[in-house]
Amino acid sequence: MIHDAQIMADLATETTAAAPEAPSALANVSRRAMLGGMGALVLALSWRDSARAEDKKDEPKKFGADAMPHGWQDDPKVFVAIAPDGTVTITCHRSEMGQGVRTSVALVVADELEADWAKVKVAQAWGDEARFGNQDTDGSRSLRHFFPHLRHAGAAAKAMLVQAAAKQWGVPAAEVKAENSVLTHAKSKRTLGFGDVAAAASELAVPARESVTLKDPKAFKFIGKGKIGLIDNQDFTTGKAMYGLDTRLDGMLYALVARPPVFGGKVASYDDSETMKVPGVVKVFKIDTPEIPSEFQPIGGVAVIAKNTWAAMKGRDALKITWDDGPNAHYDSVAFRGELEKAARAPGKVVRNQGDVDGAMAKAKQRIEAEYFVPHLVQAPMEPPAATVRIKDGFCEAWACTQAPQATHDRLAKKLNLPADKVRVNVTLLGGGFGRKSKPDYVLEAALCSQAVDGAPVKLTWTREDDLHHGYYHTISVERLEAGLDDKGMPVAWLHRSAAPTIGSIFAAGAKNELPFELGMGLTNTPFAVPNIRLENPAADAHVRIGWFRSVSNIPHAFAIQSFVAELAHAAGKDPKEYLLALIGPDRVIDPTTIGDVWNYGEDPARYPIETARLRGVIEAAAKGIGWGRKLPKGRGLGIAGHYSFVTHTAVAAEVEVGAKGEVSVKRIDIAVDCGPQVNPERIRSQMEGAVVMGMGLALSAEITFKDGRAQQNNFDGYEITRLDAAPKELHVHLIQNNDYSRPLGGVGEPGVPPVAPAIANAVFAATGRRIRQLPIRDQLSS
Repeated sequence: MIHDAQIMADLATETTAAAPEAPSALANVSRRAMLGGMGALVLALSWRDSARAEDKKDEPKKFGADAMPHGWQDDPKVFVAIAPDGTVTITCHRSEMGQGVRTSVALVVADELEADWAKVKVAQAWGDEARFGNQDTDGSRSLRHFFPHLRHAGAAAKAMLVQAAAKQWGVPAAEVKAENSVLTHAKSKRTLGFGDVAAAASELAVPARESVTLKDPKAFKFIGKGKIGLIDNQDFTTGKAMYGLDTRLDGMLYALVARPPVFGGKVASYDDSETMKVPGVVKVFKIDTPEIPSEFQPIGGVAVIAKNTWAAMKGRDALKITWDDGPNAHYDSVAFRGELEKAARAPGKVVRNQGDVDGAMAKAKQRIEAEYFVPHLVQAPMEPPAATVRIKDGFCEAWACTQAPQATHDRLAKKLNLPADKVRVNVTLLGGGFGRKSKPDYVLEAALCSQAVDGAPVKLTWTREDDLHHGYYHTISVERLEAGLDDKGMPVAWLHRSAAPTIGSIFAAGAKNELPFELGMGLTNTPFAVPNIRLENPAADAHVRIGWFRSVSNIPHAFAIQSFVAELAHAAGKDPKEYLLALIGPDRVIDPTTIGDVWNYGEDPARYPIETARLRGVIEAAAKGIGWGRKLPKGRGLGIAGHYSFVTHTAVAAEVEVGAKGEVSVKRIDIAVDCGPQVNPERIRSQMEGAVVMGMGLALSAEITFKDGRAQQNNFDGYEITRLDAAPKELHVHLIQNNDYSRPLGGVGEPGVPPVAPAIANAVFAATGRRIRQLPIRDQLSS
């Protein structure tokens, strides 16, 4: 996933060659309580000038957090509050959607602070990037971007506490030690709790960044230990956790929207007479359909506002609407696949050209070609989109399960024509996100509903059917690969054409080619030691809203490339794992910009090169874990795949069994990950486990199809995610140890997904001799 500012920059490149304080109803730790209390060290923000001048041409290119809108923040007065009783409240500025970021942010700050973990609580930041730094929770970069800055915030807060204690005792600060939320002067044997000096410490100036000493990683107590459970776990397990759907406000009304069934369609006419007879219905009004491209705007329709959700649902059912289906009325995803195949079989825009592919292909001993297909997918988080908005006295306040609070804030201000300081976005917990909740159309719908009832609070809910029918879909794609092999069965020429509608289509009219960030997700940065490589990107129209989905374009690219590698291995009569390693070639450190990837996940290629030794390492680890090469009974097979994404190296080895009727059962998955230094190994394991289960769904059962412009799947009976009985009987996560915290962190949330489907597909071939070239597998093996 990637921030929309980067998309607009990429589109521009292609074209030319966002308040007054109000109580939060949903804070687990009340903000009023956190900010109140005499003597509390309320480290409440010493503001940094948030205005960032445009980069000048002679300035160095920015990377990582520096390149993100509003950058980063490391002032301890943003992140830390200490109450008189010693309770430490750490503010998390990223959205919690099951990945454990609230825990990880807190443990990093607490470790440098030398806090007693038993006294640590976490509070959720509201949407305000000028205060907190970038808050867009996507791209597997929360810790990747903020780890050093969070460390500094904790260390600076500790220095302020030490200084306050030293001043109170009249001793040098160097003689005061902080440990386990206690300050000690060894010579006099005096001690003070953090809460005892919090008020005094809060009056001190924040020490200069260069004067703050960070801990030696050998002294870490929490970071890298994997012994810290979820800080919210009790709330999660006792039902106290507050999600977007849990918002409750006095006088709240409830809303649903009947949206155009076809993207770009609009209401031709509607009759709400029967709707207004439904007990509890308060108001019905039309939401205009925006022009395409519609970015994050609501897609239009008819809203029904009622005194409860049930009444809103029944009222929506009673609407009589005549739809004008618009320009995408005839979109048929089956037929469109044929268009993509045709595009992939003809030359396209060249995005990487190395050597002489045509010449080498003509001289090759053998030529292999294959096409791979990945359908539309939808994020389908367990909690569908939901938001509550209240507009009172010219001030808009929203409560939303959003991954992008600043984008939400800015769109609300624009939609309602309000000054930026008259809008506040409170971030609730998210019951899953996967990229869907980076797009705040549902919050804007809630705002329009509140506006329609004179600013009364309105909770707008999407049903599961709404979620599947009106989402931002993962792109549909056809990947065509051709290779010319030498007399040893190794490629001397490699051609890959990737045909897929682009995410850029929701931002700019006429966007038909994948943008640099999409191409850089496993295509242009293909790290194989092949002398002649050409990568092409044919144009493709978008007929639905295309959005980011966990791991984004890595999914089709990894599926195609890793499946094709296994096909080449078979053609060469070689072991798939050994062939893959041979194709990767000797250990090299590759500057991605030298092989066509101008994006590199927004990171400095000098700090984040592609390291083939690390890719080799995860492949070997996954293979060793699963017992690669062992003899299996008939109907079982092993498959393997490796991939580099979000500046992390990952590999999956799968064991599957194919039954007599073609049913695929995944018996075991081994996933190996090298993400650099590990801040919270327990959460890395959980993320990899979740990625495997999600990747299995993409491999075996998940797809969205369209006919007459309409999504054909309605609920989880049609859009099948992995269920408990289909989960692998064994799932092993292998973390490649790296304790050098001077090296940069890789991403964790998304890299586990891409290798899963090709590993399973390759295992199916090993079990049956039948190739899988399209996802999902479903009943392909039943005939």
